Amino acid sequence: MASRLLKQWNQSKETLFSQSAQRRIWLPVGIVFLLGAIAFPFIGTGYWIRVLTSAFMYVGLASSLNIIMGYTGYTDFGNVVFFGVGAYTTGVLVGQFNFPLPLAVLCGALLCSLYAALLGLPLLRLRGHYFSIATIGVMDATREIVTNMKITGGGMGMSFPIFDISPQMFNMLAYYIMLGLAALYVLASFLIRRSRFGFGLRAIRADEQAAGISGIPTTRFKVTAWMISAFMTGTLGGVFGLWFSFVEPSDVFDIMISLKFMIMVLIGGAGTVFGPVIGAFFMEIVSELVWGRFLELHMGILAIIVILTVIFVPKGILHYVQNRIGLKGILAEMRQNKI
Repeated sequence: MASRLLKQWNQSKETLFSQSAQRRIWLPVGIVFLLGAIAFPFIGTGYWIRVLTSAFMYVGLASSLNIIMGYTGYTDFGNVVFFGVGAYTTGVLVGQFNFPLPLAVLCGALLCSLYAALLGLPLLRLRGHYFSIATIGVMDATREIVTNMKITGGGMGMSFPIFDISPQMFNMLAYYIMLGLAALYVLASFLIRRSRFGFGLRAIRADEQAAGISGIPTTRFKVTAWMISAFMTGTLGGVFGLWFSFVEPSDVFDIMISLKFMIMVLIGGAGTVFGPVIGAFFMEIVSELVWGRFLELHMGILAIIVILTVIFVPKGILHYVQNRIGLKGILAEMRQNKI
């Protein structure tokens, strides 16, 4: 096993850049989708612009989580901690130190990346559910620290500066920023997956001990992956704070947010580039449609949809679409796995 992995590692630069016709089809599909998304604010209603803005945010969040969870195989229940740190850092720098907005968001993301590096050195030595539980503890501890700091407004929350533009223009600005970040992070996920670094992450997910024996610097790769994931998540947290103009600890350090984009990754297909995109849009659109028609039963119906999706498409929607697996194939897999 180790010798085969080492051979693949040494040859990865050549082999990972070969493309099949099935993969190349995603390029025109992605371009058409991006052009449609750019044009949508000029033909869509304000309600759906806001829905799609949220969907783009979750595309970015799911793609960022996919790097540490899907590629590397470390299930992180507390990745939302970087979302909160990014939001609060941006708010402090803009509101109290008059930083320019782009610089404040960038500084927040860099702080999240540094935080991930400091946490990753001890925590990424844990595996399985031990790592997952540790990330929840980090999230709770960080939330308590923020809640008891005067500079962040404590439990009262923090307000962000209001843009001196019309609400319509503000919503369009938030829409295009989230769209741009989502597209950028999907592209980053694509490039990471096709690189030697991405191959190393997937080797760690398959068998970390064998990957280490084969010469892959597993600790450095894992920490780097978490830093990249944290940077992406922190950026989106900062933009989220500017979009909503107010944040409080219970909003941005909420484990339900982590669970939401984790479910998106699983539904779309963990370890794939476009799986998180599909999962994010599936969950956001279905959630809005269900919420609008079944307000009181909203969470219950969503839970049933998630359970059925996990039962019938455990490998993610993208797997079954790419391999053209229909209902018969799904049922055959269920019988084979004795579900």
